[in-house]
Amino acid sequence: MMFQASGGRQVVACFDGGEMSSDAGVLLLAEVERRTRILHEFARCFMDSRSAGRTEHTVESLVTQRVFGIALGYEDLNDHDHLRKDQLFAVAIGSKDPEGKKRSRERDVGSALAGKSTLNRMELSHVGSVEDDRYKRIAAIEPLIDHFMLSTFLRSCEEEPREIILDVDTTDDPVHGEQEGRYFHGYYGHYCYLPLYIFSGEHIILARLLPGNADAKTDLLPHLGRIVRNIRNKWSGTRIIVRGDAGFMGDAIMSYCEEAGVDYVLGIAKNSVLLKKIRGSMRKAARRYRETGKAVRVFQDVNYRTTRSWGCRRRVVAKAEHIEGGANPRFVVTSISSKERSARWIYEDLYCQRGDMENRIKEQQLDMFSDRTSTGSIAGNQLRLYFSSVAYMLMHALRRLGLTGTEMAKAQCGTIRTKLLKIGALVRVTARKIWVSMPAACPYAEIFRKVHTALLGVPLRN
Repeated sequence: MMFQASGGRQVVACFDGGEMSSDAGVLLLAEVERRTRILHEFARCFMDSRSAGRTEHTVESLVTQRVFGIALGYEDLNDHDHLRKDQLFAVAIGSKDPEGKKRSRERDVGSALAGKSTLNRMELSHVGSVEDDRYKRIAAIEPLIDHFMLSTFLRSCEEEPREIILDVDTTDDPVHGEQEGRYFHGYYGHYCYLPLYIFSGEHIILARLLPGNADAKTDLLPHLGRIVRNIRNKWSGTRIIVRGDAGFMGDAIMSYCEEAGVDYVLGIAKNSVLLKKIRGSMRKAARRYRETGKAVRVFQDVNYRTTRSWGCRRRVVAKAEHIEGGANPRFVVTSISSKERSARWIYEDLYCQRGDMENRIKEQQLDMFSDRTSTGSIAGNQLRLYFSSVAYMLMHALRRLGLTGTEMAKAQCGTIRTKLLKIGALVRVTARKIWVSMPAACPYAEIFRKVHTALLGVPLRN
C-alpha cells in the first residue's frame, strides 16, 4: 500500500510484520485473573457434556477467551476467527501450545484458540438440551452465575463493611429483530429488553435480562431477598440500604425491607396530595428565586400514606425547588428517620448519589457491549449479558487492584482499554521464553509498569 511521500521518501505499508499482537495489555488481564480467579469461578457455572477424548478447549479456556475478547473491544464472535491465531492472546489464556502446532485437525494448525462456531455453540446451548444435542453441549446454569456474581463481591471486601448501599435500576436494551421476549415499551418508544441491575458502588452484583413488558418491582423481590440473606450470612452487623428510582417504589418492596431490617430510599412520583402538602414550601422557593435569580431548594418532611396501596404511613422527603424553567418538585420515600438524618441529607447526599450507578450501566452498554443481544432466544441473550458483566468485573478488578493511586484510578473501562490494553507488540516464542516487545514510544508505558508492579503485590488465589 502506497501512502503520501514524506521527506522525499516513499511510504510503503503492508501486513508482513510477522507474529504481532495489537493487544499487549491482555497480559494485565491475565495477571488480574491469576489473582482474583474470577473467570475460573465463572467457568464452574457451566455444565459440560462433551466427550473428554474429543475436547481440545476446556470450558474455562472458552469462557476466558470470550470475556477477554469483550474486555479488549471485540464484541462480535466473528472476530475470534482472527483472534484464535493471536499467539499473545493464547498465552494470556494459558495455552500450552500458543503457536497452535499440535491441533488435531490440519485446518486448525496455527490457531491455538477456538473459532466463532465453537463459541457460538456455547452461547446457544441450554441446560435441557446438552445431553441430547450433538453440538450444543456446554450450557450455563443461571442460578450458579447469580450466586457467583454476589460471592465475587463479598470476597472482594477484606473486612466487614459498616454499611452497604444496593443500587437497583433498569435500562432499555433496544432490539431490532424477532428475539424472544421483545416487547414494545411505551416509555422508551421502541422494542426492547429491560436489563435489571444491582450494583454496590462500582461492584456489579446482579444482571438479569427481563422481557420488555416486565414489572421491575416484581422481578426484583426474589433477587433482593437472596442477596440480602447472603450478605447477612457473612456480615450480620452490616447495615443495608436499598436505593432506587420511582420505578421500584411499591408497598411490597418497602414492606419486605421493613420486615428484613433493611433501609430504603426510593423515588416516588409526584401527585396532587403530595403537591398540596408542600404548597407553602413551593411558594417560599419561588419567592427566593425571584429575589436572587438563582435556583432555590427547600426541603420538607411529609408524613404520607396512599389511599389504598400502602399498608402504613411512611416518611416522604420533599424537595421544593424553583429553577429557571419554573417549579421542579421531587419526592423520595425512606425508612431512615428524621432524627437520624435531615431531609436535605436524605435527598442530596444519599438519593442523588445513585447517579453514579447510571455511569456504571453506561460502561456496561457502551464499553462492554451488554446490548449485543441479537440471538433469537432470551436465554442466549441472558448469557451474553453475563459475559458482558463478567468482563466488567474483570476490568473493575484491574482498576481496583492495579490502577489505585494512578491518574487512571477513576478511568472508565473504555479509557483503560484504549490506553493500557490496545498496545501493539511483537511476539517471539522460544523454547524457554515468550518475548513480548512493546513500542518504546508508548505514551502510557509508565502507568503500564505501575499496574504490573501493583498486581505482582496481590497474592495469588488458588
